[in-house]
Amino acid sequence: MAVSLSTTAPVAGSQVLAYGAARGDLVVPNDDLVGPIDSSDEWIRQRTGIVTRTRASAEVGVKDLSLAAAREAIETSGIDLETLDAIIVSTITFPYATPSLATLLAGELGRPDVIAYDISAACAGFAYGIGQADALIRSGSARNVLVIGAEKLSDFVSPTDRSISFLLGDGAGAAVVGPSDTPRIGPTVWGSAGDNWNTIRMTGSSLDFRDGKIGWPTLEQDGRTVFRWAVWHTAQKVREMLERSGLTVEDVDVFVPHQANMRIIDELAKQLKLPEDVVIGRDIADTGNTSAASIPLATHRLLAEGAARSGDVLVQFGFGAGLAYAGQVLILP
Repeated sequence: MAVSLSTTAPVAGSQVLAYGAARGDLVVPNDDLVGPIDSSDEWIRQRTGIVTRTRASAEVGVKDLSLAAAREAIETSGIDLETLDAIIVSTITFPYATPSLATLLAGELGRPDVIAYDISAACAGFAYGIGQADALIRSGSARNVLVIGAEKLSDFVSPTDRSISFLLGDGAGAAVVGPSDTPRIGPTVWGSAGDNWNTIRMTGSSLDFRDGKIGWPTLEQDGRTVFRWAVWHTAQKVREMLERSGLTVEDVDVFVPHQANMRIIDELAKQLKLPEDVVIGRDIADTGNTSAASIPLATHRLLAEGAARSGDVLVQFGFGAGLAYAGQVLILP
C-alpha cells in the first residue's frame, strides 16, 4: 500500500528583517604590519585599498563577536525569541572542529533546542547561510532564522606572509531572516570551482595529523589567480542573479560584494557597468577582509550611515576558499 506523508505548509517568500554587527576592538594601521613583510603603507593602500583593519584582543573570541552581532540583529528585528527556529553560522576560525559554534550560541541566546549548525564556505559563507535560511523558511521548516558570518582571522595570520596576512581583520555580522507574503530574497546563485581548491588555503591541513606534521594553521593564497577568477566569474554570476530575479543592472541600488580587495570591488563595478548612483560597499578600507563577516558588516554600515535605505535593491555576492561562491538579490529591511 502506498503511504502519503504529511508535510509542512510552504511559505510564499522570505525577507531579511534586521542586521547586527560587531568588529574587533583594536584598530591596526598598515604601519604596524609592514616590517615583517618588507612592505609599506603606500604599497598596501595601492594594492588593496586598506588603510586600517579591526582585530580583536586576545580575550575576545569569535563567539563573543558572534553574540554581539546576533543580539543586535534579534533586538532590531523585533521578533519574539520563541519564534527563532534556526541558527546558521558561517566561520572558518572557531577553534573547535566539533561541537559547532551555532549550538554554543543557541544555548547562550536562550534557544538551546533550535536547529543549529555551522557551514564552512569561507568568504561565501554568509550568502550560503542566507540561501539556506530562505529555503528553510519557504519550505515551512522554520519561522525565523538567524544567519551569522563570524571570523577571528587574526588568530590564523603569519606575520611574514605577503599573500594575505595584511588583508585580514576580525568581526561578525548577523541577519535575522523571516517569512514574507512576497519574495524579498531572490534565487540564490551558488556553487564552487573545486579545480581551484588550493588557491586560498589554511596551511597545516588536518591531512597532516596522522604524520604528526601539523603546526598552528595559517592562511595564504595565490593572489593573482584569485583576483582574475573573482573579477571574471563574479561578474558573470551577478548577471545571472539579476536575470533570475527578473531585474537588470538598472534596478540595483546597492552593491555589496565580499570585501576581499578594493581593486576587485572597483573592477567588478566596472565589469557590471553599474550606474553611477549605485551605492557600493567599501567597508574593507578600515575593517579589512573579514571573510564570512564581510558582507553583513558592510551592509550594516551602509544602513547605519544612511547610504543605503529600507526598500533598496541590494546585490550581494561572496567568493572565497574552495573556490566557493554564492549570492542573492534582496530587498533591504
